[in-house]
Amino acid sequence: MNEGWLDDQHFILFTEAEAEGATINYSFGTLLPGFSVIGLRGWDDFLLKRADGSFFAVPVVPIDAEHLAPTEVPDAAAQLEFDERFAGKIKWYVKPLVFGGDAQSQDNVLWVTHEQHHQLVAYWNKLYRDVKGTSA
Repeated sequence: MNEGWLDDQHFILFTEAEAEGATINYSFGTLLPGFSVIGLRGWDDFLLKRADGSFFAVPVVPIDAEHLAPTEVPDAAAQLEFDERFAGKIKWYVKPLVFGGDAQSQDNVLWVTHEQHHQLVAYWNKLYRDVKGTSA
């Protein structure tokens, strides 16, 4: 894993093995078939690679094809400026933005581990699909 700052953006870039695990753990095989997770940008967006080699971003909630956006991704070997304060942590909004959470409120921010992030992403995306009335 390569994590840190590039300009004013924080990135977490997975190794190939970590990307395979993340794609499974975050259920991209069913949520967005044909895409693999290669990292996180700014804690709010997954960075994805499509089978044809193109890159996309999608919010961590909702993981939905309508929110896919083409993007550029730093090279996995990029020299990210490591920041010990955030090592192994992912920012999470207690109430995700799509559900009306406030990105500016410190009361709405929680720092979680990668394992906790998998669980939160699964829970809130399931709730999103249930509310929206879709399945995956």
